Amino acid sequence: MENPQDIFSSNGGCLSDIVIEKYLVESKESVSHVQLACSMQDCAFPLDGTELCIWNTKSPSHQLLILRGHHQPITAIAFGNKVNPLLICSASLDYVIMWNLDECREKVLQGLVPRGTVVGSLLGKVLCLQLSPDDHVVAVCAGNKVFTLDIETQAVQAELQGHLGPVTAVEFCPWQAGTLISVSEDRGFKVWDHCTGSLIYSSSVLSAYPLLSLFIDAESRQLVTGCADGQLWIFSLMDGHHYRRVARVDLRKKTETFSTRRLKSGLCSQPEESQLPSTSVLGKGEQVEVTFPILRLAPCDLSLIPNSACGCLSSENTQCMWIGSSVGLFIFNLANLEVEAALYYRDFQSLSIPLAGSCALRNRTADRKTLCLLASLFGGKIAVLEIDPAALVRAQQCPGLRQSLSVPASSCVLPTSPLYLGIAKEKSTKAASGRRCAARNVTKDQRLVFHSKVRSSGYASAPHVTMFSPKTNIKSEGKGSSRRRSSCVWEPYPVECAVPTKPGPQVAAAPTCTRVCCLQYSGDGQWLACGLSNHLSLVFGARLTGTPAVFSGHDGAVNTVCWSQDRRWLLSAAQDGTLRVWSARGAELALLLGRDMSSKPIQSAQFYYIDAFILLSSGPEFQLLKYHIDTCKDEVKRYKQKSKSKLICRLSTTGAVDVTSLSAVNDFYSHIVLAAGRNRTVEVFDLNAGCSAAVIAEAHSRPVHQICQNKGSSFTTQQPQAYNLFLTTAIGDGMRLWDLRTLRCERHFEGHPSRGYPCGIAFSPCGQFAACGAEDRHAYVYEMGSSTFSHRLAGHTDTVTGVAFNPSTPQLATATLDGKLQLFLAE
Repeated sequence: MENPQDIFSSNGGCLSDIVIEKYLVESKESVSHVQLACSMQDCAFPLDGTELCIWNTKSPSHQLLILRGHHQPITAIAFGNKVNPLLICSASLDYVIMWNLDECREKVLQGLVPRGTVVGSLLGKVLCLQLSPDDHVVAVCAGNKVFTLDIETQAVQAELQGHLGPVTAVEFCPWQAGTLISVSEDRGFKVWDHCTGSLIYSSSVLSAYPLLSLFIDAESRQLVTGCADGQLWIFSLMDGHHYRRVARVDLRKKTETFSTRRLKSGLCSQPEESQLPSTSVLGKGEQVEVTFPILRLAPCDLSLIPNSACGCLSSENTQCMWIGSSVGLFIFNLANLEVEAALYYRDFQSLSIPLAGSCALRNRTADRKTLCLLASLFGGKIAVLEIDPAALVRAQQCPGLRQSLSVPASSCVLPTSPLYLGIAKEKSTKAASGRRCAARNVTKDQRLVFHSKVRSSGYASAPHVTMFSPKTNIKSEGKGSSRRRSSCVWEPYPVECAVPTKPGPQVAAAPTCTRVCCLQYSGDGQWLACGLSNHLSLVFGARLTGTPAVFSGHDGAVNTVCWSQDRRWLLSAAQDGTLRVWSARGAELALLLGRDMSSKPIQSAQFYYIDAFILLSSGPEFQLLKYHIDTCKDEVKRYKQKSKSKLICRLSTTGAVDVTSLSAVNDFYSHIVLAAGRNRTVEVFDLNAGCSAAVIAEAHSRPVHQICQNKGSSFTTQQPQAYNLFLTTAIGDGMRLWDLRTLRCERHFEGHPSRGYPCGIAFSPCGQFAACGAEDRHAYVYEMGSSTFSHRLAGHTDTVTGVAFNPSTPQLATATLDGKLQLFLAE
């Protein structure tokens, strides 16, 4: 097993930088399971049962302020929210007492005995206390009741009844005056109006284990509850969401994933026994599964810490909280639902408490440190820890990228790049083939025009920034389809418009129940292509009106359809192992790539580098193909295929695992290709360098079945850095948002059910929304800044297998398992 010193110092941290035990005291009576309290400068705990002790961090002699007034053992302590005056409340079987710390300290200096104010008496065994944001009301959890006491009048304001078990935690809602939320051992939570004593909402049973802790995040407006078995339940408190569940998190599994990622990233040479939560805590020969009873939840404000201090973790928009458990402390990210750092007590020989029975946490804004008050699970030890969260995160974050990655091409194509070789070959043959084609089709003399300048093709130069500007006056090309010609001026995509939620037309893709496998709009938004399990590909008008064009020829289910950037060609790949390129104008086959290309079926295929190449994945590798489509008509030899392709390069995934999904941008120049592997990884390839650039380990709990990049559209403008965002999805593990620049998951969406079928996902053209299918016959729309869905679209008759946003107008198309296509329009 690795030494903890090696673990933390391997990434630029040491033990003394992370945690220091500032104070240790031992009580004659155990304070395990007693609610402890921390403020910015003070820690409060019971000593020898009935004495309330206050330890101040600024006290040079570490003298305790002893407050006496209880005749029964103290069971709960809580600080007020105001600094002046700083109040502290203590409770026992006999009294609930409110203390003014400034007055108490003055009386001690004067040689007098400090006294508190009794605000309640004989309420029962109190497990939890909480003061309101204005310190006017204190909530007292006694038995299965919650009493709200007016501090000024010392009167019971309300008696809240309804829980079937002891109430274990309570919190005031910071943005809704009069709202109180409580959890109990009956495994549910309740929302109260404590001014009137009325019940607003009552949840059902959440877990098989009691709920022990509660936390309300004001920024994301989420409710987090912690269970005795280490489960976290997260709910939305936003208006109109009706306390819907956002996520359920298994802390033990999250810590296992966290350790595995560190191991695979090279941060650890071997898995540490203390880092794996499934190890035994009883010694050799006694194997039990360690649980993570969540004792306390508290805010962890990383926004006060510079980004450079947190490594690759961006602290600017990170919503984190502290999780205090019996075995350690964890920094948990509420956006991506991942553990960002773990501190196990027994990893630090300088700490006196290896197992905690209760804890309290508080951030200090002055020095950006965190105070932690621990009580031993066995015995009477009480310790005060000072933790540097920045040092903890920095010591455990995975190493950053050795090179910066960007989806928009930021450099010229290298002469050794496969992209350069493919394009150079095209340039050498383009002139000769063009002359031959012109000789066969010439009908009359043409006027010869000489230009003073010849414009560069731009293949060997970096793309201009103007490529992100919307095309608002797109003219039809002369060689394009007559169906695409339009004299109207195309309007830019309305970024500020509403989400398309209004049900529109619905059509059946086939006369019989036929699964729709894939879905994609053309770049101009005029046509919608779909691949079916009955071996056909169909192209509908954008409004699903009229008779669709039929593309037939495959002998297996069509699992991929892709439009070319110029909208002249439609690519399809099927389970029969063939790839076909069709003329979008006449539904004629233009290029056929057979089964001889690979021994395994083609999993994914698309046009790439503004139609210069074709990318396809098969087995553990993907191939870059240069292709040529002969558009010259020869009625005598029309049976002979003159279109051809050539393999430029092939790259294999790390570990030679099968590719489950492939994605690259075709609308502008990009050197990046993303490939998902069956081993739950996402690998980033840089085709300018012709090699793998990075690997994301444990991207999901199951293999990723789709990668969706934020490609934008020709009708809207986004910030260049927004194109580095991409989505992944896996069965049973929701949808994740990633940033290529950091290779970090920025947000996790799991409010939609997808436990047995691979449902599709899509980015909106404006980049503000993501849509996904689900097994409950609904499509879900998420906003990028929220982990819970904003809209749930009904009207489907089966599992929603695919979704696609129209690039030119706010319009969403969905496909179902029974072969229905549904359109949703903006209100």
